[in-house]
Amino acid sequence: MKLKLVHAMALLTALVCILMYRGALDSVDNFFEDRVMQHESAVDTRIAIIAIDDQSLEDLGSWPWSRSIHAGLIDTLTQGNPAVIAFDVTFPTRSDDIESDHAFEDAVSRAGNVILPAYGTFAPSAKPGDIEALGLSEPYPELKEAAGAVAHINTMPDRDHVVRKSLYSFNYDGQSIPSFAWSVYQMYMEGTGESANPEKLPLDDFGRFHISYSDAPQEYEAIPYSAVLSGEVPAEYFENRIVLIGPYAVGFKDDYLTPLSGKGTSYGVEIHANIVQELLDGDFKKVLDWKWNVAILLVTAVIAYYLFRRLKLLYSFLAVASIIGVFMMGGSYIYGKGTIISLGYVIPFLIVSCIVVICFRYVQELLEKRRVTDIFGRYVAPQVVNQILKSGDEGLKLGGSRRELTILFVDIRGFTTLSEITEPEEIVEILNEYLDLTANCIFQYDGTLDKFIGDATMAIFNAPLMLEDHPMKAVQAAWAMKEGSVAVEEKLIARFGFGVKFGIGIHTGPAVFGNIGSKTRMDYTAIGDTVNTAARLESYAKPGQIIISEATYEAVQEKVTATSLGEIKVKGKEQGISIYALEGLK
Repeated sequence: MKLKLVHAMALLTALVCILMYRGALDSVDNFFEDRVMQHESAVDTRIAIIAIDDQSLEDLGSWPWSRSIHAGLIDTLTQGNPAVIAFDVTFPTRSDDIESDHAFEDAVSRAGNVILPAYGTFAPSAKPGDIEALGLSEPYPELKEAAGAVAHINTMPDRDHVVRKSLYSFNYDGQSIPSFAWSVYQMYMEGTGESANPEKLPLDDFGRFHISYSDAPQEYEAIPYSAVLSGEVPAEYFENRIVLIGPYAVGFKDDYLTPLSGKGTSYGVEIHANIVQELLDGDFKKVLDWKWNVAILLVTAVIAYYLFRRLKLLYSFLAVASIIGVFMMGGSYIYGKGTIISLGYVIPFLIVSCIVVICFRYVQELLEKRRVTDIFGRYVAPQVVNQILKSGDEGLKLGGSRRELTILFVDIRGFTTLSEITEPEEIVEILNEYLDLTANCIFQYDGTLDKFIGDATMAIFNAPLMLEDHPMKAVQAAWAMKEGSVAVEEKLIARFGFGVKFGIGIHTGPAVFGNIGSKTRMDYTAIGDTVNTAARLESYAKPGQIIISEATYEAVQEKVTATSLGEIKVKGKEQGISIYALEGLK
């Protein structure tokens, strides 16, 4: 079965569909999502970050701080009437300073809008469905009782360690633990008299939703913890705002890669800020079902195949590059409308399909070269084969083509007598030497060796490769045979006391050429009256004589010396034809 481009494209398409179903190229998909779809946008000024940064560590001392300091911060903030106060710092156990713990508990209770974090631990892998935690680290009981809400701060990086999704909730010991950002959003909405509906979240099979990032690292307003505590930044500055308090220094090791962080990282509290803003804006992104992505891939495959079939290689590649550009711009636009399409499969598919086409065309050319070489390598000189390959369809038109050709027949005169006085093995040796001479002369002048007929040779000029001056090429080949036969004849005379000569006939006229024969056996040859006439002229030629027809003579008369032999009658023709004996080349 001959491999066709459609087979290669179909196989590649099927392979990519399987990879898409298995999620094998999700890392590539994530790359395109990060680079093409995620873009910075204006941050929401309703969100403020109080940073536990290097300046605050220098002002307040090394970490961990006394919890009375956190109590002081909450009391200070409460004076400004913030909408939500949320700590991205865990307090799983009491400290050594019981009084500071009590102060912290009281401050949290008085504020009434403080959200404290919990942290779940999970098995290395999970099945789709509700996620169950193996363990839970949460505020110690008294502090938990005082808090307005407790929510998890777990981040779920992908395999490439980039945080792209947020876990809405997980279960532990029969209770549902909502996410930190969702609890912040819920408390804020309830404070404004509105409700927060989790059903609007486009959750995946693991209860996660896509994070639509708004900022690169350190774009949200981050105010030093110590600056708020000292009054440098007044409490009124946080009125009706969401206040997130969390680590903002490298030493806490609470930093993560995000789609917008590049080679840098974003702090955990910044990621929570992005999720909160996404919830406030209702800017949710739904991943397009893989079946629709497969449909897009199939349509793309059909278009790509059509382009590769219809256009030249360079133009088809430019068209594919344009399609990739459309996908990238379209993917970004559709992302803005709330849908994530898979670019990490269709774009690599288009790129790989270009490589496949290059390889396919290369293999095709190799096979075509082999085919042409197999067909013509026995008939024409290697340089002619190379020219046929370079000329492509123009130089090679197989089967039943009609064209003006010059046909040459050459036969050994005296061969029958020679065979009677020599052994069969010697006859074969002599015959091979003569036929080798005729073949080399034909090849030397770009002719096609049609066939050997016993001790005769038939040659075609102007097929399959077109020659500008094919009658002259045939005449030159004939003259080269005559000259070359002198040395061979002298060798025979010295060896056997008897020599042989060539008789050659040449005629120019229209003929049909190509692969002619049956389905099981065919030869590349020429047929028609021109071929028959050339054969008759060869039989008329005397030993050592080259006979050319009038048609051939008229084409070469300015370049040769020839003697008219008048008109002769040939078998199969009612009218006689004028012939000439070639005497030399000018």
